[in-house]
Amino acid sequence: MLSSLRRPLPLTSARKIQRGSSCAQGLRSRGLSLVPFLSLQLSASLWKSLIIFPLNVHCRKKEQGSKPLGPRFDMTAQEAINCQLEALRNNDNPHPDYGVEIMYRFAGFDPFQRSGYFGTSFDLGQFERFRRLFHHSTYQVLLGHKEVRILSSLFVNEHCFKQRVWVRGARPNEEEVFEFTLVQRVGGCWDGYWLTQSLLHDGDGISGGIAY
Repeated sequence: MLSSLRRPLPLTSARKIQRGSSCAQGLRSRGLSLVPFLSLQLSASLWKSLIIFPLNVHCRKKEQGSKPLGPRFDMTAQEAINCQLEALRNNDNPHPDYGVEIMYRFAGFDPFQRSGYFGTSFDLGQFERFRRLFHHSTYQVLLGHKEVRILSSLFVNEHCFKQRVWVRGARPNEEEVFEFTLVQRVGGCWDGYWLTQSLLHDGDGISGGIAY
């Protein structure tokens, strides 16, 4: 009987094995089931698609572009900042506010608690609120900016990195200074990742009374 399982039955033969047939009764009397026989009738094309599908998904992800879509374990603190600034420089590519989406993925705040990401405490659990604050006059210089210069960098400790950057915007005479604070997570599923704790405007910042 085991030798018969090595070769799939023709589909026409499988259809002839009915529930009440003598063949089916004989299989049940030997403690066997029709399932192994019928499962062997899956077409070769179906099995091939089951194997190839995840490979195609992986390839498509690689073909989407070399720009990182979020934090990675092998990123340094500086690379994480560079990735975010590059995303903001190309904010509307491939779709509007794509760069702000990248910033949200790097954000290290708890969505269930108010956050000081922008200096003032805000409820940023919803992406739309986070997005609107980037379009505030204080931060809009970052969107589609033309030039960035590093003013200073400091490792506060092994797991905390600060950097001040000067940014020239796309509009005339538009320039501002911002301070990134990144924290490297220790423990948990984000262990070793550099996430942005805050992005502060080097000035008055955003007041807490705005609608967002």
